[in-house]
Amino acid sequence: MSSAPQAPSQAPSSLKKIVAAGLIGTTIEWYDFFLYGAAAALVFNKLFFPDSDPLVGTLLSFLTYAVGFAARPLGALVFGHYGDRLGRKKLLVYSLLMMGGATFLIGLLPTHSTIGSAAPLLLTVLRLVQGFALGGEWGGAVLLVAEHGDAGRRGFWASWPQTGAPAGQLLATGVLATLTATLSDAAFDSWGWRVPFLLSGVLVLVGLWIRLSVDESPVFKAALAAAERRKTQQPHREKPPVLAVLRDHWRDVLIAMGTRMAENISYYVVTAFILVYATEHADTSKQAALNSVLIASAVHFVTIPLWGALSDRIGRRPVYLIGALGTGTWIYPFFALVDQQSFGAMVTAVTVALLFHGAMYAPQAAFFSELFATRMRYSGASIGAQFSSVAAGAPAPLIATALLAEYDSATPVVLYVMAAVLLTVAALGCAEETRHRDLTDTEPHEADPTPAENTLTPSTGATPPRS
Repeated sequence: MSSAPQAPSQAPSSLKKIVAAGLIGTTIEWYDFFLYGAAAALVFNKLFFPDSDPLVGTLLSFLTYAVGFAARPLGALVFGHYGDRLGRKKLLVYSLLMMGGATFLIGLLPTHSTIGSAAPLLLTVLRLVQGFALGGEWGGAVLLVAEHGDAGRRGFWASWPQTGAPAGQLLATGVLATLTATLSDAAFDSWGWRVPFLLSGVLVLVGLWIRLSVDESPVFKAALAAAERRKTQQPHREKPPVLAVLRDHWRDVLIAMGTRMAENISYYVVTAFILVYATEHADTSKQAALNSVLIASAVHFVTIPLWGALSDRIGRRPVYLIGALGTGTWIYPFFALVDQQSFGAMVTAVTVALLFHGAMYAPQAAFFSELFATRMRYSGASIGAQFSSVAAGAPAPLIATALLAEYDSATPVVLYVMAAVLLTVAALGCAEETRHRDLTDTEPHEADPTPAENTLTPSTGATPPRS
């Protein structure tokens, strides 16, 4: 049995340029998104919801944070549709401009003391724009890399845009940590919090310069040319990509959504909710919490490509499973270490948690790309990734904060994360191994007849060609 033909590999220099374009863009996008999350935990409760009890104000602040996730599915639908019709590159430029513009405007936004209730309303609108842009960013960024050849190392190369998440977290937390260390609380609450939002404008210009210099995905261009030929030979109106996804790939969409539950929920509990838990419950300084996330994010950044490379060797699902089970095992020690009020213990807690998260996040880019056919891949990967965020990452800090307020204990939060892990493990059990799939396929993937591909062990051979 011969394996399916693969797209021609790009020259190393060209591929590295593509990877750089994906990485710089996702770093900026996640910097903007995480910056809001950190500010929601640290200052927005006082600046935009000043009449509330501190913990209630934090809940309201996280509610505006969750609104951004609500817009992500809409962004996935719109960007996915046009990304599958017009190309990955164009839509990535638009998403970067929208995200950067909204973040910059947040830095100029008057607070509640200046314009009253209009302040949280405008904050919510800008957060919606952020979420809409991010909903379209992820799918395009990972596809641009995944579709540029080198199929044997797709997991490794496609994991690099994933490092944009810890890089953005690192950048956002680093800027905030520097400001909180050098400014008084009064100065930070007055004007210092605006600085990292305004810096986004500079970062966007750098990202645009890099993204505009790369080529469109060759896999997409080939699929578009094939579609044009079919249209000439047999004129008919092509179904919108989203309808094709829901018709032919509904099972893969559900698998993608399920596998994201543990990854998404655990990440926001570990990186966003910890800022509330450490300061409000464990009586740890804001600076110590920020620094622990900063150090752990650096380790996270370095190890994601290593997990991606491992998924090329043993498969996407086994690596993902390591991350899910590790997360479920570690979440209780995570809170126990934070409760020790020791900086070293907190760094250990967050670092190990993000190591296990990386084992899920790294293969996710290649895994989701391989689930869908080319002409519906942007829509399918984006829908699967972003619709799950509404049930997972969006309410995670909100639910965790509410559980802490109700029970004054981390135990309910631990059970919450464990429930998410069970959903992810179940989804992985329903999935096929995908690492040998050919991304040049333009038709939906059929079920693999090989039983080995339906287990949680690494596959040993190439899957048959799909037509």
